[in-house]
Amino acid sequence: MEALGINLPGLLTQLISFTILMVVLYYFLYGPITRMLDQRADRIKESLEAAERASVEAASSAAATEQEMTNARLDGQKLIAEAQEAAKRAGEQIAERSRQQGEEIIARAEADIAQQRDSAIEDLRREFAGLAVLAAERVVERELDATRHQELIDSVLEEGLSNRQN
Repeated sequence: MEALGINLPGLLTQLISFTILMVVLYYFLYGPITRMLDQRADRIKESLEAAERASVEAASSAAATEQEMTNARLDGQKLIAEAQEAAKRAGEQIAERSRQQGEEIIARAEADIAQQRDSAIEDLRREFAGLAVLAAERVVERELDATRHQELIDSVLEEGLSNRQN
């Protein structure tokens, strides 16, 4: 091998040194680096899975939140409709009570007016009867001619009206 320029003991020494170097590099450099790269790949994979789960959960949460908001809007609209209906019923009840009270007031006023009218008519009858009796007494005391009789009635009526106005 010397003819080829190869020194066998030098080659063997170099091969043994290279093998030792490779073994040392494999155990102390390649092994830890590959373990570190595998661990990093696992962490990246876990992070991607966690991000995917978070994305799915966020989408699910957004959908649930949207559904809750929709339900809340529907409940709010239902409450508003119920409140409007209650207000309408209350307004109708108030209007009905007001109408009934107005009718009662009118009925009482009509009854009072009728009572006052009847009382006034009764007072007028009593006064007229009194005046008629007074006129008859005066007619009887005096002569019974028609002119004088009319004058006497007119004077009695005037006296009664003047007494009534005072």
